[in-house]
Amino acid sequence: MKRIELLITPENAGQRLDRALRDAVPDLSRAALQKAVLAGHCQVDGLPVTRPDTKTRPGQHVVLHLPHAENTLAAEEGHLELLWQDASLVVCNKPAGLTVHPCPSCPEHTLVQRLLGRFPQLARLDGLRPGIVHRLDKDTSGLLLAALDEAARLALSAAFARREVRKEYLALVSGLPPEQGECREALGRHPTAKVKMAVLPEAHGGKFAHTAWRRLWHTPDKKVSLLAVRIHTGRTHQIRVHLAHLGHPLLGDRLYAPAAVRDLAPRQMLHAWRLAFSHPDSGEEMRFVCPPPEDMPRAALAACRRMRRIVITGNPGSGKSAFTGQLAARGLPTVSADALVANLYAPGGEAAAWLEQRCGGKVSAKDGSVDKAALLAAMRADPLLRHEVEETVHALVRIGIENFWHAQEAGGAPLAVAEVPLYFECGWQNMFSPKPLSVGVHCPLSRRLRRIMDSRGWSEEKAAALEAWQWPEARKEAACDLLVDNSGAPEALEDAAHALLARLERIRHDEEAAQWRRLEELWR
Repeated sequence: MKRIELLITPENAGQRLDRALRDAVPDLSRAALQKAVLAGHCQVDGLPVTRPDTKTRPGQHVVLHLPHAENTLAAEEGHLELLWQDASLVVCNKPAGLTVHPCPSCPEHTLVQRLLGRFPQLARLDGLRPGIVHRLDKDTSGLLLAALDEAARLALSAAFARREVRKEYLALVSGLPPEQGECREALGRHPTAKVKMAVLPEAHGGKFAHTAWRRLWHTPDKKVSLLAVRIHTGRTHQIRVHLAHLGHPLLGDRLYAPAAVRDLAPRQMLHAWRLAFSHPDSGEEMRFVCPPPEDMPRAALAACRRMRRIVITGNPGSGKSAFTGQLAARGLPTVSADALVANLYAPGGEAAAWLEQRCGGKVSAKDGSVDKAALLAAMRADPLLRHEVEETVHALVRIGIENFWHAQEAGGAPLAVAEVPLYFECGWQNMFSPKPLSVGVHCPLSRRLRRIMDSRGWSEEKAAALEAWQWPEARKEAACDLLVDNSGAPEALEDAAHALLARLERIRHDEEAAQWRRLEELWR
């Protein structure tokens, strides 16, 4: 039992008892002194006093019998990444998954116990969280400051209370928040879910909270963003609740994100990135920056990763269908614009019904399908009809291709292929999002025309007319992202398909490497 005696002078009279005791014994926390008074260990002029807020009067003799602090914490071995240490404080990089201090649900294997194993002097401090002046959630990684003696703890706690410690976090969130913004909604305990916090009016127990952010990066489809978040107050779950309230929950957040966002990362994507404060002894400005662990950039890259959309195109007779078939033989899902058109022209198809009405049955077969030869002749004779057919049928085909791509991506396909002969002629190169990679199949004009005439029995005039409706070969191939040469033997297409898939894999790797470098530059 430690005995503390104090004479109340005119200078310190009128203060609360606990404040007068703290001024007399600055190496002890006010909470520890209050606890001792409440426990009946304090006497004033020989009489017991159990109220810490009792006002003092001049001439009073105060005696406090302070029990020795019982620190039941057991020091533990464990990895600690220390960025700074001196006699007064340490700055460490807390890994995700490590609880800061013991609690009923986690009585051991905490950061505090690892600190105690490295810095045994912490055992002289009171309580189960010695040296802790601020906290990070278990699954939040990054910079954490701890005091190594009571004087430093009191000074740093006061600096936090005065909001003089500057903390900035990296947060991966759903959606595209404004380039910069803030939230000042009060926060309090959730009225029904006790493990959660919620936006709560101050009139109902909420406490003022202030969060500000600036957007650093976003995925190409704007579905995920990286924010630098500054907190001006330190409420429990502040960043997580404020951002979820604004419609931008953290990826991986098990409490505040909907399932689709929660499942995008293995934990809440929040990292204490920057920390600045004045040293409690010297007053020197201390600044620290800590890059996030790899799970954050990996989650960012995974959010960038969309199914690769491939368009196979080329002029008539180039071998588009044969090449698309080679890709299908390798397990890639494929769709053909020509096949979609065939469905539209089939009995009961949308285009067949429309053309029946538009042309009065002149281009319709007996079974209700479209007579393609009759339609081609009518379109060659009537440019207006050709324009109407292209406008209507192309719109329906484009919707069919978009639906195909959506279905394949929902099913988890990494690549999906659409064979679209008139991709550029229709102006579709700017109509799909994300933009497909266009692959042109090349074959010399003379060979293409011969293939058409031989395989379809068309005249040279008819084949030339079909060619004239499309972009010139050189223009179309110049617009493609990649080219496949089909001027050789048919079996060469098999090697070309293999080479294209290898090229696509290299492109994916290069794109992800570029994104990784960009992210690293942001948080250096």
